[in-house]
Amino acid sequence: MFKNTNTAIVLTDPQIEFLKPAGAGFGLTKDVLEKYNTIEHMIELVRQAKEKGYKVFISPHYFYPHDHKWQFGGAGEHMMLEQQMFARNSQYEPVLEGSGADFIEEMKPYLDENTIISSPHKIFGPESNDLALQLRKNGIDTVILGGMNGNLCVDSHMRELIEDGFNVVVATDAIGAPGQEPMDAALTNFGFIADEVLTTEQVLEQL
Repeated sequence: MFKNTNTAIVLTDPQIEFLKPAGAGFGLTKDVLEKYNTIEHMIELVRQAKEKGYKVFISPHYFYPHDHKWQFGGAGEHMMLEQQMFARNSQYEPVLEGSGADFIEEMKPYLDENTIISSPHKIFGPESNDLALQLRKNGIDTVILGGMNGNLCVDSHMRELIEDGFNVVVATDAIGAPGQEPMDAALTNFGFIADEVLTTEQVLEQL
């Protein structure tokens, strides 16, 4: 059984870009989202966790204008930057409502004092943001992980958090991916690397 004193929900990129038709990446993810009921599971996980006193952490993806001046990068980076994904006008201005960088509407009711939004990750993992610091400062040693995309940001967060000494449980149907093959690759890696792999229903039974 999990305890709300040392366990938290961590979601990567619960944003419009891959989760809603207005997002540039939705065409890649929509079939997997529908098959796994990803959004519904993600929100139910957060809703019940909040009711039971668990903190929720969000590791978002944002790109600012200066990020578009990077001199090198991989295929995934180039794709996101070229398509203006997760774009914000400035780090000094609010996220434009309804843009790909905005959180989905279903998530917004849960953005309260017990929701910690880390600084943005820039590639795929949390090495470049303050997620691990925020978790440790809140006494968290066990993470229940969900979000987007399974084979990229979720996988990278899982690996780095494990290397940082956290227990990591992956809620496999609170995750989406840009196609079934990437989803299968993510599920394979979760099985080899995560401390535990559960469905959302199994996680909720232990909260």
